[in-house]
Amino acid sequence: MASQRWKNAPPGSHWGEFGPDDQRGRMNLVDAAKVLQGVAEVREGKTFCLSLPLDVPGGQRMNPRRPPPRRYSVLRDGQSAGQQGFCWSYQSEDPELSDVVNDDVVLMSLQYSTQWDSFAHVGSHFDADGDGVAEAVFYNGFRAGEHIRPGVEDPDPAEPWARYPEPSADAMSIAVLAEHGAQGRGVMIDLEHHVGRQRRAIGYDALMRVLETDRVEVEAGDMVCLHTGFADTLLAMNRQPDVAQLHASGSGLDGHDARLLNWITDTRLACLLADNPAVELVLPKLAGAAQAGTPLRQARLPLHEHCLFKNGIHLGELWYLTELARWLRAHGRSRFLLTAPPLRLPGAVGSPATPIATV
Repeated sequence: MASQRWKNAPPGSHWGEFGPDDQRGRMNLVDAAKVLQGVAEVREGKTFCLSLPLDVPGGQRMNPRRPPPRRYSVLRDGQSAGQQGFCWSYQSEDPELSDVVNDDVVLMSLQYSTQWDSFAHVGSHFDADGDGVAEAVFYNGFRAGEHIRPGVEDPDPAEPWARYPEPSADAMSIAVLAEHGAQGRGVMIDLEHHVGRQRRAIGYDALMRVLETDRVEVEAGDMVCLHTGFADTLLAMNRQPDVAQLHASGSGLDGHDARLLNWITDTRLACLLADNPAVELVLPKLAGAAQAGTPLRQARLPLHEHCLFKNGIHLGELWYLTELARWLRAHGRSRFLLTAPPLRLPGAVGSPATPIATV
């Protein structure tokens, strides 16, 4: 029998919902029947790429901790392909060989552009042991330092292949999601159509109005997409992001709205995917109620805490949803087949993605 790693579960959480050792969370609801529901939405055979180019945003203005991709030619006999006209020729080995070959390598932040978050991405300081001391823990009580180990945060970009200690999510890495398949029924919520591309935190009441007006129904196991237009605005900047304009652009969910958080868990949706940088709108820290003169601890990203840490709900960020959202609206639809596997990279806490919607 599996041993439970916690005595206390966080308020509002569903630790152990799929067993104490579960690492899939609510993607467990995306079963064979749910995949068939997604397949049943395919009527035209038309596909949409839901990824930005993976070198977008461009630079590090949006997030100084996440460098853009850098590509290198593979070395052969001490030389790169670029030193030989960027193409390998095997004729140097055998004049009778005709092959011309290119190989390259990429060094990139796995969460620079269109991405998945694993449950190892965000945890919380919480007293899971019930001893009055808060530990750094993750979904289902997996522990920082034991199951999720840090490496070097910022390798030297001048020495990309130097030997650094590797970080590793021995539990709940993004490979777990990749192995599950990440394919099912997608549901589009088109926030941009109703609120434009203004910066606005969408709470429960506003979201319910959108769903009612557009007759969108979210059911257990659905993979829910939120279209705000942010990624489309970003793409138009051609890798020169205007941070001030972006800061004023696009809506996001209000992670401080308790009724909204309850709706997310009560609907039993499988995951939340958005075209903005965080799914939720990052708001200034709220004034915490004081206890003995000390403010209560609170999460900077409360929706991340609620989804990734408490309830095992994967998040996807910076997806490109504008073309799909407009096609669905023009055809009176909100559902589609979504195929969105991350990289099967053991130990990684996030992954770039190239999701495909089929309608």
